[in-house]
Amino acid sequence: LLAHDGRWRLEQTAVDAGGDRRSSESLLFRPDLFSLLFQGHFWHFLPSLLPIALLSAVLNVVYPLTFTHRDPFTGRSLQCDRCPPGTFLRARCSTAKSSECAPCPQGSFTELWNYVGRCLRCGVCGRNQVVKKECTAKSDCQCECKRGYYYSHDVDMCVRHSECPSGSGVLTPGTPENDTVCHICSNGTFSDVSSAHERCKQHKNCSGAGQLLLLQGSSWHDRLCGSCGELTNGAECIKEIIPSFFVHHTMNIKRLRRVVNKLPSDGGRSRKEAQELSFSQLLSQINSWVSSATITQIKLLPDILEKCGAASNAERIQKKFDQIDTRLLGICNSGRRREEDA
Repeated sequence: LLAHDGRWRLEQTAVDAGGDRRSSESLLFRPDLFSLLFQGHFWHFLPSLLPIALLSAVLNVVYPLTFTHRDPFTGRSLQCDRCPPGTFLRARCSTAKSSECAPCPQGSFTELWNYVGRCLRCGVCGRNQVVKKECTAKSDCQCECKRGYYYSHDVDMCVRHSECPSGSGVLTPGTPENDTVCHICSNGTFSDVSSAHERCKQHKNCSGAGQLLLLQGSSWHDRLCGSCGELTNGAECIKEIIPSFFVHHTMNIKRLRRVVNKLPSDGGRSRKEAQELSFSQLLSQINSWVSSATITQIKLLPDILEKCGAASNAERIQKKFDQIDTRLLGICNSGRRREEDA
């Protein structure tokens, strides 16, 4: 607070882009205003005064523009100017000259007013990071997680975006700062993959395609549609969702390997080959088997699951078979009876 022309003002000294000191706009106070402060009205004005006072304190304490240096020749304590961002102190001031500053060499920087003898080396982005902003003389480089990764505060590094499991879709895609947000697919929608990008999809409309609804869709598979002329039993229709079934109803890898070993195949497969496959490779083997399997082989699947210790999955897939067979029997037989009556 400075007295000036019979009035009071709070003045903050700042520095412009050229390094010259300048005064920011002053806050003027009248004497009668100050008398009000000390007549019980101080708390009314306090919220307005505090931000300005705090700003003054921060600028003067955190970003001082000078530093104290003792002249080695005279022993006098001198106030030397600091060097602006983007430069470093080449020579300290003396009684005869001011501080001498020099630009930071390429690959180095200083962000603050300083009196360091050399600039800081530009940083290097870490694992799974890319440069968001290049290093300049006045600022270090800025890094962010590369595509498909986000920064996890728990492990202090970039980790891969989480995948939404089958039956759930992406609500909010992951960013370099945040993980994927998933949600369970609502009625009328489904997701048959585990993905960090796929959203829930609408169930298809069987009647719109000129077909009959054979199996209601769920959160992890689409509706199954067909016609009496094309299908004879549920095993033929259910081939469409068997790959999704194994994605959604997971089992440990040892059991899944046993299942793959027991899948009936004309070409056969050695036990050693299946034992060496990863989870994704096993699912790929199941997909290939489904595409070439006969109806008779497909109908053996519940029994294979039962023998491999996956009784609950065997029951689930058998229930799907039964639902489709019942639907086919009801729709197609009633259609034939109507044709015969006609």
